[in-house]
Amino acid sequence: QVRLVESGGGLVPTGESLRLSCVGTERIVNAVVMSWHRQAPGKQRELVARITGRGEITYADSVKGRFTISRDIAKNTVYLQMNGLRPEDTANYYCNCAWGDIWGQGTQVTVSA
Repeated sequence: QVRLVESGGGLVPTGESLRLSCVGTERIVNAVVMSWHRQAPGKQRELVARITGRGEITYADSVKGRFTISRDIAKNTVYLQMNGLRPEDTANYYCNCAWGDIWGQGTQVTVSA
């Protein structure tokens, strides 16, 4: 079974950047839909960005122009580059592999005002 390990979260001030990484244990993550989601306290989990096996990308309206999703096939890794962070971006960020609906453990992002 595929396992996903996220990293890269942290505490940053408003306007700063972070890059999240999601490493998959199987190469299948290079060929299927991979996505980043986030969940803030008291809120439902929401889709942030997704990338298909063919490289088609979609973003939530709230992050368009600030976040970039990408993948490194050689490393079985999907990244989420987050620029211009805002306090409302504070959440636990999760990586998902659509094949098998596998989730990582999450990485916390906190943006101070």
